[in-house]
Amino acid sequence: MTTIRYCLISFFLLASVAACGPREPASGAPDSADDERIDLIVRGDHIVTMDPAGTVLHNGAVAIDEGLIIAIGSVADIEAEYRAKETLDGNNRVVMPGLVNGHSHAAMTLLRGVADDLDLMDWLQNYIFPAEVEFVDSEFVRIGTELACWEMIRGGTTTFVDMYYFPDTIAEVVDSCGMRAMISATVIDQRSPDAENADDSIAKGVGFVQRWQGRNSRISPIFGPHANYTLNAEQLAATRAAAMELGVPISIHVSESPFELQYSQDTYGMPSIELYESIGFFEGPTIAAHVVWPTKEEIPILAERKVGVIHNPTSNMKIASGISPITEMLDAGVRVGLGTDGAASNNDLDMWEEMRLASLLQKVDRMNPEVIPATTVLGMATSGGATAIGLGDTIGSLEVGKRADLIQVAFEDVHHVPTYNVISHLVFVSDEQDVASVVVDGEILMREREMLTIDTSRVAAEASALAARIQAALDNRNRAK
Repeated sequence: MTTIRYCLISFFLLASVAACGPREPASGAPDSADDERIDLIVRGDHIVTMDPAGTVLHNGAVAIDEGLIIAIGSVADIEAEYRAKETLDGNNRVVMPGLVNGHSHAAMTLLRGVADDLDLMDWLQNYIFPAEVEFVDSEFVRIGTELACWEMIRGGTTTFVDMYYFPDTIAEVVDSCGMRAMISATVIDQRSPDAENADDSIAKGVGFVQRWQGRNSRISPIFGPHANYTLNAEQLAATRAAAMELGVPISIHVSESPFELQYSQDTYGMPSIELYESIGFFEGPTIAAHVVWPTKEEIPILAERKVGVIHNPTSNMKIASGISPITEMLDAGVRVGLGTDGAASNNDLDMWEEMRLASLLQKVDRMNPEVIPATTVLGMATSGGATAIGLGDTIGSLEVGKRADLIQVAFEDVHHVPTYNVISHLVFVSDEQDVASVVVDGEILMREREMLTIDTSRVAAEASALAARIQAALDNRNRAK
């Protein structure tokens, strides 16, 4: 296939230069002149681009320089035109966009398994909220977020949307580990680990956004109002006003459970999504997590307002929140991505599991094996997920000019033999253990399953020590009862 040439015109860069045309052939570049080489070439037996045409290349390669994809084509064409400082071999490897986890509470890896087999409100009010007030501080968030980033990188996630406390700490961890993230300053009207009430949450959120806005191209500071049952309509509107003034999106739990549906109806005389519409909440970019119980009248609102819906099938199943009508939302043109939710309600951060469950749940719920096919659900985890969180012009597919966020998936395990359809295998066969290498913004974060940006021995030791302290406190509390 003819190489897609790179034209150095990109709105992703603060300073752009017009300079179209191919580079000099590789044979003309001196071996010692690293400054004339591009940064990276990533090869693959298959290149699954997830571009609008659904292009899949065989024996292909992706050329990367200064964090951008500059060319995609056959190995022969790419390597005839470019010399790279480093090359990732593509034997038994599928190259694809990195996975986009549209909803998480990363630091809750440290609360994994603390409270299981409970419904949402019992789990939140009687276990999670009290545990957070008692145990969560900046150090907890640092260790828990590092643990989560390790797990996500290992599983091929390159971008995540997070909602938790001490967002500056989360941002610092993301910066150090090299991932891409939209980090929410949590807004909630109760005493929380980093604020006293809603007003305090909003004020501290404004400070966080101002400190990080424009500071790091991989980190987007945003607001994270918790829900309409932990904030009233005026507080929700105030959070939106702050986000609008600073020009940033919002991530929020929406229509998650039967409790929320009844609470909204009893309190406001209307279901959740209609409430948000009535107060102008959707006037700015919104990432809506869960959306399990939208009414038929509310689904068109989500489409019209370009709300990004993040489906969390594992968490929704575990807490028995219900099965989201993803098929109807996709048919209506709603932007839908996938998320894991936090590890305290999932209990992992495995996006491959979310893909499989998202597809299989809809098939059995609709009693129709044709709904949510492999291509659709893979899109929800990549290009569609990127669009849902507002980054579709930047990441989510392998296209010239987009940021170089991509992964290599190993197809050498027995469960990939034979492989008739690469897309089918990625969705219905592959799992997080198959991810071999991970690249974000052109930087290699994991090479052949070796973590390069996280000291995993240190993180494991720190997480185990903190978990031991939490367990001792819980044991003491149980003995006192």
